[in-house]
Amino acid sequence: MEITIDPELCQSIPNLSFGIIQYDNIIVENSPQMLKGRLQLFQESLFFDLEDQNINDIDEIKEWRAIFKQLGKDPNRYRHSAEALYRRVKKQNFIPSMNSATDINNFFSLKYRIPIGIYDTSHIKGNVKLRKGQKNESFVGLNGRENQLNNLIVSVDNKAPFGSPFVDSRRTAVMSKTTSALQILYLPTAMDPNEAKQMLESLKNMFTQINGGEGYISLISCN
Repeated sequence: MEITIDPELCQSIPNLSFGIIQYDNIIVENSPQMLKGRLQLFQESLFFDLEDQNINDIDEIKEWRAIFKQLGKDPNRYRHSAEALYRRVKKQNFIPSMNSATDINNFFSLKYRIPIGIYDTSHIKGNVKLRKGQKNESFVGLNGRENQLNNLIVSVDNKAPFGSPFVDSRRTAVMSKTTSALQILYLPTAMDPNEAKQMLESLKNMFTQINGGEGYISLISCN
């Protein structure tokens, strides 16, 4: 599977970069107690850190809000997924355990303060392009709603859009029957490539330690 960035998106945001991890032969189950505990403890610690902090002042969250605005999407109405997680934690509405893939996704999104999407590749048709969403494009998301994708960054296969840093589609949701997956990390634009690779390796290693299988990392960027 080839993942590319649409040149028109790069014209709008020239310094965009994305981390890509592709997994094969994984087994998605209920999370082990170690992962559940780690996710819970991290949120409890983060809750106290956020008591006197404005979430919009966190560099990575602020940057992705600015990217949304630059693309023409109101960041106060369409909050990217990392910001949404942080706002839940600040309200002490902690994210519950979902499964052994989604929990790792949420943990790393909280840890690095960036949107991360994970998708069942058996439901992805052909290659994937990251581009700007168009008028009249939408999908039913994991939030249970029909989500309008105009002016969002979207991940698109040969069929239709299936992912974004705002919300992902039900069509490609990772569940217990998932055996292969694609993970997309929406990286800070100033992140050094070597630092980004270290992040991807750390995420891949934890993911495969818990879910088995093999993982393959890559970086794609507009530069």
